[in-house]
Amino acid sequence: MATVGTVVLLAVLALALPIPAWRTGELPAPPLPVVEGGPLVPMAGRVWIDTDAACGHDRRADPDDCLALLLLARSPGIEIAGISTVFGNAPLDVADRTTRDLVARLEAAGADLPAVQRGSGEPLDGSTPKPPEPAHAALRRALEEGPLTVLALGSLTNVEAALRGRTDLQARVSRLVAVMGRRPGHIFHPAEGAGDGILLGHGPVFRDFNFAMDPPAAARVLAIRLPMTLVPYDAAREIDLDGGDFLALEGQGGAAAWVAGRARGWLAHWQDEIGRPGFYPFDLLAGAYLVEPRLLDCAEALAWVAPDDVLWNLWFHDPPALLVGLPENLPGEARASAPVVYCAGTDARTHRRLMDGLLGSAPPAGP
Repeated sequence: MATVGTVVLLAVLALALPIPAWRTGELPAPPLPVVEGGPLVPMAGRVWIDTDAACGHDRRADPDDCLALLLLARSPGIEIAGISTVFGNAPLDVADRTTRDLVARLEAAGADLPAVQRGSGEPLDGSTPKPPEPAHAALRRALEEGPLTVLALGSLTNVEAALRGRTDLQARVSRLVAVMGRRPGHIFHPAEGAGDGILLGHGPVFRDFNFAMDPPAAARVLAIRLPMTLVPYDAAREIDLDGGDFLALEGQGGAAAWVAGRARGWLAHWQDEIGRPGFYPFDLLAGAYLVEPRLLDCAEALAWVAPDDVLWNLWFHDPPALLVGLPENLPGEARASAPVVYCAGTDARTHRRLMDGLLGSAPPAGP
């Protein structure tokens, strides 16, 4: 017992040491050729949204999916061709009910949205055929009707199941925009050395959650080599949504107020445990990429699925990860690899444009 206590004490004391990597969670990596506002890529105006929305289900259920849905439903030029649900932030029943509740509120305010399609409630074995969920069949039908931009706000389980064995439909994915991926040696540490939350100001460490929910599905989708953009933690960490932003949404009433009310627990979690005044809006930023891609600074890069040897050397921890770098960084043990666009930062206007879009007051996006 004394030994356990000693180990815990040493771990706590270690957190107090001024080691930069422990503060930010980020180790040096070869730079990527990031382009301000680009590179621009073609994307179909027809959009399919796959979501694990759990907004307000509990204090640690983020509202980002609901914010992304709210933004896209209020964005001129975006045709939402389909909405599907997947397990992740909460069990599928919760994600499905939450998504349907929000869609009903948006429709009450005049939005023209398709019926929500229920998807996978767990990871699927890629070698074992199973009857398709409604979402899988619906996504296939939508692709048969024409090209789609697919926005994956959760795991890639539904996307992989719908595209499996359908090379004809794979060619109709104009772009897959996914909220996942990281640089080698980067753990998600939102206190970033500036918070005043738990663990001597370090706060909790996040996973690359959407990838971690179903790594095999992500690897199989990557192997298809679809046109793909990753909108990861790297980009979202530059934006804070705080209490003032949610007061503005609450003041509008309707769907915006409903989302704002369900964001309060998550905001309190970031303020109390992480020690920041607001939270990083991960999925919302991916939605914004569809509306106004020039708000994000991105690079053409290579993504692969492999253990992170950098973290193994430092932390002795190497689960499979979706890593991004340059072609010359590709390790020999990679399970799958493909070129991607990786978004690593945002424009100074991004916060204002996000709020304008959420409030329905954004001007049409420029070229």
